Amino acid sequence: MMNFKGKNILVVGGSSGIGFSLVKALHENDASVYVISRTKPADLPKGIAYLQADVTGDLEAISGFLPEQLHGLVYSVGSINLKPFNRLTSDDFLNDYRLNVLGAAQVIQHAMKQLKYAAGASVVLISSVAANTGLPYHASISAAKGAVQGLAISLAAELAGQKIRVNVVAPSLTDTPMAQHLLSSPEKREASAKRHPLAKYGQPEDISQAIAFLLSDDSSWVTGQIIGVDGGLGKLKTA
Repeated sequence: MMNFKGKNILVVGGSSGIGFSLVKALHENDASVYVISRTKPADLPKGIAYLQADVTGDLEAISGFLPEQLHGLVYSVGSINLKPFNRLTSDDFLNDYRLNVLGAAQVIQHAMKQLKYAAGASVVLISSVAANTGLPYHASISAAKGAVQGLAISLAAELAGQKIRVNVVAPSLTDTPMAQHLLSSPEKREASAKRHPLAKYGQPEDISQAIAFLLSDDSSWVTGQIIGVDGGLGKLKTA
């Protein structure tokens, strides 16, 4: 893990799973961490600034919550809404879009002044392997995450002149509370592992370490990229 001393980093959706793993890692490596989520985790480390907010609601409080300079912003909010296509409703599509795309766009807008004030800020959004690889029952979430990727690469181009980098991490199935229904038995865990060329599903730390790299100065020449952290599922055919 890199050193983040002197860096102010906002993690939206930092109360569980990948986001909480990242929050703990950044805190342990000297970052000043700001967390926004719907519920405050009981074990949130001391010294971390916290704002309770729903990204689908009123976000006006964000600007006043943030420090003058924001060196990193991570939008680690998502959903797993898997249904046959003919059972998906308009509300399913709209809810996934609001949560994954519109929420990200609005958070970035509210933080733009602080990002500009930091020299070389980094924004990281979270997509999914399903946005780039055809997977059944993923129509709604694939559409939303595909839009996240489009948002990110457009922003990367628009903000490059202001030295703000924008990248995407696209995980596959990861062992988080949100995915527990997909990993709720030994049989499901074994089947999920076998679907990946590396024969295992992800852990939150697998994803948070990739995000930390994109937040760090070590990735200062990386922008507009969609990085798969997916056990090879997105690119490799091994059987």
